[in-house]
Formats: sequence, structure tokens, C-alpha cells
Amino acid sequence: MMDRAHIEKISKALADDTRLKILQAIADRKQMNCGEIVSLQGVTPATVSHHLKILSEAGLIGCRREGQFVYSEANPATMEEYTRALTAFVSGNKPAKGR
Repeated sequence: MMDRAHIEKISKALADDTRLKILQAIADRKQMNCGEIVSLQGVTPATVSHHLKILSEAGLIGCRREGQFVYSEANPATMEEYTRALTAFVSGNKPAKGR
């Protein structure tokens, strides 16, 4: 079961509109590199990099290097676990504190 700290980290990552759009774009296309995300979202490479780091730290995306490009892919297993944890949370089954 996902602990409360991880639930909070994912919730904060998803609360930002730009990150949510980036995650949706990655999921829709199966994988994207930073340059593709920059052109799609109209934000700077530094901003995209920052958002990708937060999404990655939350476990919502995974990144892999292929030559000079780093590709980001959605991690649906994390979202499924997050959904189960939230369901348990609102059902009165509190997740463990900390990590």
C-alpha cells in the first residue's frame, strides 16, 4: 500500500496544470523527449525539465536515455496504485505515515 507521503507527492505533482498537461501528452503519445514537450506546451526547456523531474520523483513517469535524447514514458502502475490508495483513504483505511 502506498504511504501518505507518496500520496501527497503525487497529489502535488498532479495539482499543477502544466505538469498535468505534460503527463497527458506523454501518456497520449506513449513516449516523448524534452524537445517534443517544449514544442507542444510552449514552455522553455528548463521549465519542462523541472516539471519532468517532479513527475519522475512522484513515480508518474519513467525516463530512459536513447543516444542524446531522454524519453519520458507514463507509468500507469503508479496511477493505479495511487487510485487504490485514495480509495482506501476515503474509505477510512489510512495509509502508513512516512515512507
